[in-house]
Amino acid sequence: MLLSYSFSNFQSFRERVEVDLTLSRKTPVTDWMMEASTGPLVSKLMAVIGPNGSGKTALLKPVAFVSWFVAASFQSELEAPIPFAPHFAAPNKPSTFELNFEFDGKLWRYELTCIPQRVLHEALYQKRERYGYVFVRDWDKVSQSYIVKQKDFGLSPQEAKKVRQNVSLVSTAAQYGEPLAQKLIAAFAVNTNVNLLGRRSLDDYEVQHAAEHFSKRPTQTKKMSSLLASWDLGLTGVELKEIGSPTPENSARTIWVPFGKHVSGDNKASLPFIWESSGTQGAFVLLSHLLPVLEAGGLAVIDEFENDLHPYMLEPILDLFSNRKTNPHNAQLLFTCHAVEVLNLLNKAQVMLVEKDKDCESSACRLDAVQGIRSDDNYYGKYMAGAYGAVPQL
Repeated sequence: MLLSYSFSNFQSFRERVEVDLTLSRKTPVTDWMMEASTGPLVSKLMAVIGPNGSGKTALLKPVAFVSWFVAASFQSELEAPIPFAPHFAAPNKPSTFELNFEFDGKLWRYELTCIPQRVLHEALYQKRERYGYVFVRDWDKVSQSYIVKQKDFGLSPQEAKKVRQNVSLVSTAAQYGEPLAQKLIAAFAVNTNVNLLGRRSLDDYEVQHAAEHFSKRPTQTKKMSSLLASWDLGLTGVELKEIGSPTPENSARTIWVPFGKHVSGDNKASLPFIWESSGTQGAFVLLSHLLPVLEAGGLAVIDEFENDLHPYMLEPILDLFSNRKTNPHNAQLLFTCHAVEVLNLLNKAQVMLVEKDKDCESSACRLDAVQGIRSDDNYYGKYMAGAYGAVPQL
C-alpha cells in the first residue's frame, strides 16, 4: 500500500514535490478510502489534473521508475546509465526519490539519491518504535566505492560492496535469494502504461499485449468481457482466438487476437478488434492494467486514464476500486486525466493539481492545500473558472 512519495530534480520538476495519499481523520470517508492496518486513513485513488505540458506524466513517472529500479535494474548492462532525466537546468545535480509504504503489516521508507552515472545513496528503513535502517548504501568519493550498513538484511558484506553503481542493492540481493529483497520486489510491482518516454500509445502492439495477458488469465478474461459488454460499447462480449502468424524468418507462430462479439437482430458476428473503435480498444487495454491489481492488490499507475473514452465512463471504471467485491485487497490507482468531471466524483484530498511556470519548472499540490478552498465548493465549476490554477493559459 502506497502512503506517499516525493522526488526532486526529475524531468520538469526541479524542486521537491510530494504526493501524499494519506488523509486527515476529518475527511468524510467514502468507499474510495481505506484504513491501513498500521493506522492511517489512505486514499485508494489519486487523480492528477492540469494543462497539457504541465508535468502530469512526469508526476507519475517516479513511481514507475523506482518500481523498475528496485525490481529489475540488476538486468541493466554494465556501463549503462540509470534511465532517468534530471531537470534540464540542473543536469549535474542529484535527483532524489522517497517512497513511504505499508508492507507485511509494517511501515517502510525507501530512499534513493542518484545521478545518471551512479547511485549516491540508497536506503531502506522500517518503523518499529521509530524508523531504523534495514540497509544504508552511500557512495564514498575518496575511496570511489560504497559504504554499506545492513541490519536484518542478508546480503553478504563482500557482495554488498560489489553491487554495480547503476543497480539497486535490493535488485542485486534478490538474485542471491535474500528473502526480504525478493518480497520487496513483489511489493514494489506496479502495473502501468508509463515508461521513461511517457505513456505507451494505443496501437496494435498494446492490444496484442493485452490479449496475451488475458489469454493466460481466464478469470480476468471473463471479467473483462462482462465489463466491456456492460459499458454500452456495442458488444455482447469479447473472445480470444489463437491464430497463426508468420515471422520474418517465415516460420509460423501463434498469437492471441481479441474479437468483439456483436448481435444485430438474429445475426451474430465476431469482429477482429482492429475494426472496433479506439474507445473499445482503449478500454480493453486499460482493463489489462487494472484487473490484475484489483484481483491481487497493489498499485496501478495510468497516464491519460480516460484516453479515447467518454467522460461518463470515468465513474463506472473508478467504481471498480470502491466496491469490495471488485477490489477485495484494497488496490490503489494513481492516474492523470483531462476529464475534469472527475472533480465531481472525488474528495479534494484525492486530487493533485499540476502546472508549469515561465522557467519550465513544474509544481504540484493537493487540491485541499489550495488556500480558501471549502468542503462545499463546486470544485468542477471553480476549476473551470480558473480559481485553482492548473489550467491552460490561452
